[in-house]
Amino acid sequence: SFRSSEAIAALQQEVVGGRNPRDVKVLLAGEIVDRFHGATTAARALADFDARFRHGAIPDDIAEVSLQHGAEPLTISQVLKQAGLTASTSEAMRMIEQGGVRMDGNRVDDKHFVFPAAGTFVLQVGKRRHARIRVG
Repeated sequence: SFRSSEAIAALQQEVVGGRNPRDVKVLLAGEIVDRFHGATTAARALADFDARFRHGAIPDDIAEVSLQHGAEPLTISQVLKQAGLTASTSEAMRMIEQGGVRMDGNRVDDKHFVFPAAGTFVLQVGKRRHARIRVG
């Protein structure tokens, strides 16, 4: 930031006084993005940040994974592992138990959920891991 030491100290005092530190970080990040990429890009980045982290929107550039429905049914834990959203089926089960898995925006509670033979679904694990799954 090009702010003076006094201005930075004033921001620190605002945080001590109760201002949310995230608000100060967003302000400073906006200045940096503006400096290197321009005001339009900074405004777009702020809007994307708000949509994703404050309002829970799914990013546009999520991974797409195509899976074939074979003789054996595709269970939710297998799909989460194959899509790279969890490291193992055990982790997938734990995430489901903890309420951290969503499919098309709805919380998945059934650890034994089986995917239909065909369709497209958006899976989310936690706040930051997403994938669009195409089963067919």
